[in-house]
Amino acid sequence: MRIVFLVLILIHGLIHLLGFAKGFGLKEVKELTLPISKTMGLIWLIATLLFFIFCVLYFINHKYSWLIGFAAVITSQVLIILFWQDAKYGTLPNIAVLLVSLVAFGNYNFQKLIQLETSNILSQNIISSKRIVSKDDTKDLPKPVQNWLQQSGIIGKPFICVGQVLQEAQIKLKPEQENWLNATALQYSTIPEPAFIWTVDVKMNSLMSFLGRDKFEDGAGEMLIKLNALFNIVNEKGLKLDEGSIQRYLGEMVWFPSLAMSQYITWQEINETTAIATMDYKGTKGSGTFYFDSAGNFIKFSALRFQGNDPEAQRYEWVLLVEEHSTFEGITIPSKMTATWKLENEDWTWLKLEIKDIKYNENIRH
Repeated sequence: MRIVFLVLILIHGLIHLLGFAKGFGLKEVKELTLPISKTMGLIWLIATLLFFIFCVLYFINHKYSWLIGFAAVITSQVLIILFWQDAKYGTLPNIAVLLVSLVAFGNYNFQKLIQLETSNILSQNIISSKRIVSKDDTKDLPKPVQNWLQQSGIIGKPFICVGQVLQEAQIKLKPEQENWLNATALQYSTIPEPAFIWTVDVKMNSLMSFLGRDKFEDGAGEMLIKLNALFNIVNEKGLKLDEGSIQRYLGEMVWFPSLAMSQYITWQEINETTAIATMDYKGTKGSGTFYFDSAGNFIKFSALRFQGNDPEAQRYEWVLLVEEHSTFEGITIPSKMTATWKLENEDWTWLKLEIKDIKYNENIRH
């Protein structure tokens, strides 16, 4: 679909050369019945060049493709209006370029927002490789948590202050949905001042997609979802979302093991393979249960989370299950997981997640 669109727009752009050719007397163009001056001929040529540049920038996903697209449409449409009887059908491809440019403009604004919010979160955390995690740091933690930290490989390595997680995912937006939607996501999480920002790009079909952003900062959660990067379909804040966000942050501790030693987290040992963590940060509090196998590997996280943010939203069990572990920068983490809501009448596995890469501390480039 993308290639077909570009080919059609290139042809549309090349057609504008007829106006240039007639204006400079290079060719008799019967299709254009009105006279064209050399000045006007240059404008027809400029329109061709603008469409060509737009196609190149759009093909390489340049962040400013929308700007050239708008310029091409305006230039072309003015010419079409002046030569309406001969060129009116050129309005249709112009509408197509306008719509694509609007989506690209929405994406540009969305990414600009994400960059600003990410920079703000990262700036509140000082990265230092001088602090090394030792066994002594873990002595007051429950035995299963100590075993997990030892197994993860964090002992003897720098304390993780910031993490960058690259993800691929499959998503179901509702329990009855049959087909999985493919998605890519990027997350930044910080430990000294607890926060995360997660952005996801979900492809619904060749014409529709949505961009999403989940954020936890200063003890508050936010969720923003935009259809085709333009229209808000979710824009939520509130106490229920705050609690759910801190529980999510807790569960993702398994990617950043040094979080287990955070001053904002208290632990309760249940048995030799299970422990409950409770986090209290800036007025927001949430708990979750961590399950490990006999070797100390993390295998499951469970929490009672609000399923939604509306006044009628109820808490349901939310479960992360591990399918596979991988090692990044010498630290073993769960790399394939599923997320499931245990609803009243059914289980809704809404997410299949794979970690493609993780970078910590100084290795992060934003």
